[in-house]
Amino acid sequence: MDRSLAEVHSSVEIKPYKSSWVRLFLFTGPAFMVSVGYMDPGNWATDLAGGSQFGYKLIWVILLANLMAILFQTLSARLGIVSGRDLAQACRDHYPKPVNYTLWVLTEIAIAATDLAEVLGSAVGLYLLFGIPLLWGVVITTFDVLILMVLMSLGIRKMEAFIFALVATIGICFAFEMFLSRPDIGSIVTGFIPTSMSPGALYIALGIIGATVMPHNLYLHSALVQSRNIERTNLGMKEANKFNLIDSVVALNAAFLVNASILILAASVFFTSGHSEVASIIGAHALLAPLLGNSFAPIAFGIALLAAGQSSTITGTFAGQIVMEGFIGLKIRPWLRRLITRLLAIIPAVIVIQISGQGAVDSLLVLSQVVLSLQLPFALIPLLHFTASKIKMKEFASKQLIRLIAWASAGLIIILNLKLVFDFIIENISLPGITGDFIKFFLIPFIIFLVILLLWITFEPYLKYQKLEKIIPGKAAFAAKTRTQTKNYKQYKRIGIALEGKLNRDQQIVEGASVFIGMTNAEIYFIHCVETATGRFIGDMVADKRANEMDVYLKSFSDKFEKDNFTANTIICGGEPEDEIARICKTENIELLIVGSHGHKFLKDIIYGSTVNEVRHRVRIPVLAIPVED
Repeated sequence: MDRSLAEVHSSVEIKPYKSSWVRLFLFTGPAFMVSVGYMDPGNWATDLAGGSQFGYKLIWVILLANLMAILFQTLSARLGIVSGRDLAQACRDHYPKPVNYTLWVLTEIAIAATDLAEVLGSAVGLYLLFGIPLLWGVVITTFDVLILMVLMSLGIRKMEAFIFALVATIGICFAFEMFLSRPDIGSIVTGFIPTSMSPGALYIALGIIGATVMPHNLYLHSALVQSRNIERTNLGMKEANKFNLIDSVVALNAAFLVNASILILAASVFFTSGHSEVASIIGAHALLAPLLGNSFAPIAFGIALLAAGQSSTITGTFAGQIVMEGFIGLKIRPWLRRLITRLLAIIPAVIVIQISGQGAVDSLLVLSQVVLSLQLPFALIPLLHFTASKIKMKEFASKQLIRLIAWASAGLIIILNLKLVFDFIIENISLPGITGDFIKFFLIPFIIFLVILLLWITFEPYLKYQKLEKIIPGKAAFAAKTRTQTKNYKQYKRIGIALEGKLNRDQQIVEGASVFIGMTNAEIYFIHCVETATGRFIGDMVADKRANEMDVYLKSFSDKFEKDNFTANTIICGGEPEDEIARICKTENIELLIVGSHGHKFLKDIIYGSTVNEVRHRVRIPVLAIPVED
């Protein structure tokens, strides 16, 4: 089975130290790498606008958005720890290929948009600190791929330490800004109390909440937590969930303090002095020195911005790798992946800055947030479905109260993001020329397609559940019925179980098979057919990477049966599954074959094939099809 971020997967040993503090330290890190996405340059504009226009009144909005972020990132970490799959892999396991590839394309676009904000943030930071023109600053950011290569060669813990240092730098810079600006403590405290808002304040609040949760962070967190080599027991996963919750709360509250500091800085410096028009990063930087009377204040602001851009761009690389490998299984060198992502961000930035100048920076940042808004629901909704699934999460599935809070929060964020997109269309649809035509003839039809896809993803589990209920009885009734019926069945001595290589499906197959196997003293044969190009060419002599991974995977099942005093064997073959499985049944004298059945009909049979029917016509033994839910 493919592993998420294979080069760092399970690379951090969690040794059984007696001290909980030491174990917490070993688990600490993934959430801090995720937290930089919540303080990246794309969030600065809304915080600056909120503070300069409305003072301290919107601090509670940042707190609310942060609480939502903690909830979703905790669910993301839990998915990775318990299921052993990152969010992209879980989507690939669950959805049909057309939907899966669509989700992949949408996520890649979102990552490119995220990288665009990070490119612009770093370029603006270089401009503010060293006077480097924005265009050249954008080009210079291409070479930060070298930083990533060095960090990756040092290991995940060194990279986490570097990111932590950048986060600490941002925090120190804003602590200095707070000291100089001397904000009103009383107003800060009252800012945590929700109040009624004017239409203008409501618009800024919607922007703060809508732009908080970053879709690529949900994929990232579910993969990074798997860098810890934990015990795959209920106790081990429970401990990992607890320490990762602490990690998430601490790290994301650090991000909250940074975002709140930006708003408080804008409120204490710009709002109180009557400069309520300040909404851009460059404009804020220009006013800091004269208003605070300190020449180092704008330097600290620029350093924080550059640190935010660099930390975000490093974690964005990991997210891109996770998405590409998770959704479609394509593995390329990280530096090449980084270069591709960066070029996708640099090209539009260079073109727009060259044509429109540095005044276009804020417009590009808004555009990047609109793109992220479009993609966010397609990461949030699968996450909520998967973490609520008892098949995938077993006893760690989300409890009802958590599900209600998560769906309410997701619904609020999705509505606000859709409103942001709607406002963007209304504001720009009447523009003349190519911009207006692009919105009318491409963007609007594209959004209609996305809404239809979103509705399908939202209700797909419930539609599938109702369909399966009509076809098969519930698990308890199914097990009880089969126990009584098998009393009169032949006691099979050699049973073959064909596994698919997808954990959630194979667990259901084995669970259903256990009803029959438990009443026999049968010898078990776990079978998997490798369908790679090498497997189809070499056949049962296949020994490529996929074959080796599946050999280890099958042994994890056979070991469990051997602990129950069964004799279990594993067989890896290559070629057409129906032909190879039938051949193995004959050569190994299998008396009963157990396979998974997905209930595919017509079109899905054409797309995915119908292994059950094909095998059934090639063997002279009983074939038991276990109903499987995706």
